[in-house]
Amino acid sequence: MPVVELAGVTKAYENKVAVRNLSLSIDAGQMFGLLGPNGAGKTSTIRMMMGITIPDSGSISLFGQPFDRMSLDRVGYLPEERGLYKKMKIIDQLVFFGQLHGLESQESRKRAIAWARRMDIEDSLQKKTEELSKGMQQKIQFIASLLHNPGLIVMDEPFSGLDPVNAALVERTLLELKAQGKAILFSTHRMDQVEKLCDNICLINDGEAVLAGNLREIKASYERNRVVVEFEGSADFLNSDEIAEAKNYSGHAEIKLKEHGDAQKLLHEAAAVATIYRFELVEPSLEEIFIQTVGGKPNA
Repeated sequence: MPVVELAGVTKAYENKVAVRNLSLSIDAGQMFGLLGPNGAGKTSTIRMMMGITIPDSGSISLFGQPFDRMSLDRVGYLPEERGLYKKMKIIDQLVFFGQLHGLESQESRKRAIAWARRMDIEDSLQKKTEELSKGMQQKIQFIASLLHNPGLIVMDEPFSGLDPVNAALVERTLLELKAQGKAILFSTHRMDQVEKLCDNICLINDGEAVLAGNLREIKASYERNRVVVEFEGSADFLNSDEIAEAKNYSGHAEIKLKEHGDAQKLLHEAAAVATIYRFELVEPSLEEIFIQTVGGKPNA
């Protein structure tokens, strides 16, 4: 039974259709990536899931039941735009957010302190929001979305403002929550995080699903015509007739072969002029699939 399911959902604003006939479902213990360029309909979809707006047609169910606002007490939501009170102490805000989801004040405080310790921000609990960096504020909102132990976690750009260390901390936490059986949906422009974390994806463009399903199966359906080479020495082999396109990042080359290009011939050419540390034939990255599918860049 899906934790959340959208069936043929459509939403229009004046003369613009933001979401058109969109269907998707997320099971317990599943990480789901909702992807698309800016203006594709991702945030509109999330807002309908959260009851902020109502679909014009189609249906939404949460935890196996038609959408009911009472079910939102079992949902954790991290919006793209920060919603913290600038002059309020962090601990007081977290206690308040926990109370909004039905927790007693003492229990909310206990959970807030435990989560702050887990996310390495316990020293900031007595500070005001305006005293914290954007990355620290993002971690506070992350905690606020999890205090009430939700079964469904919805996150819009959860890695926004995070440095690599804190992004890795959020990644680990999401994987732990997934292992606990939480259903997790997140929308992000970070294709690398999606590739590492997500089981299933739905790529939407102009409000419609253009690519959906199991991420590994989607990637496996594309030809392995990309080569990653790590080398030292001459890069002359990148002029090979086997190559359609190549990018060289100081000894790390990403190559797209021509149709029917011979990877073994390329390897021999490369080994003749450089020391090869890695030569790997790979599937296209999710970013390449994204660009190929929607005809633009992830942050366009």
